[in-house]
Amino acid sequence: MSQYLNFNLKEILSVSMILFAIIDILGSIPVVIQLRQKAGHIQSEKASIVSLTLMILFLFLGEGLLGIIGIDIQSFAIAGSLVIFFIAMEMVLGINFFKEEVPESVSIVPLAFPLIAGAGTMTTLLSLKSEYATQNIIVGIIVNMIFVYIVLKNTARLEKLFGKAGLNVLRKAFGIILLAIAIKLFRNNTGL
Repeated sequence: MSQYLNFNLKEILSVSMILFAIIDILGSIPVVIQLRQKAGHIQSEKASIVSLTLMILFLFLGEGLLGIIGIDIQSFAIAGSLVIFFIAMEMVLGINFFKEEVPESVSIVPLAFPLIAGAGTMTTLLSLKSEYATQNIIVGIIVNMIFVYIVLKNTARLEKLFGKAGLNVLRKAFGIILLAIAIKLFRNNTGL
């Protein structure tokens, strides 16, 4: 029992920083703003709670769950990379591949999954599990979800701060970065 109560600040910081880089909510601000414009609003609480739940469930059940349905981690990562690829193409080209979402559903797909708790995050969690204590990973996830919630809650302010022209530039730039992430995720899991 004492093993589960033994938190390690160094591990928590390491896990938090790794997840922060993978989730990259700051880099996703243009995507979040675009989704909010399409849907009218984003349910920050719902997106954060669903992301948190997905990550913790996947931490414990991920490999087993994928194994039960006959999907390996690489295939899961490739599927996530394709969704991210199309979101990035929308940002860069300014065209819509996905049909307009109902406001309630945009908070879950594509925001909570795959943007926040996507294939890259899930595969990272499985990797972290082999190096860090589970309780420290959970604290790292919670720290990141608090930060994600704060960013999601303030998208209107961020939108005003950047302005329309600034957002267009950011959207294109981050679209290219998202494309690169999608291609890297695809290449890493296909061996190309």
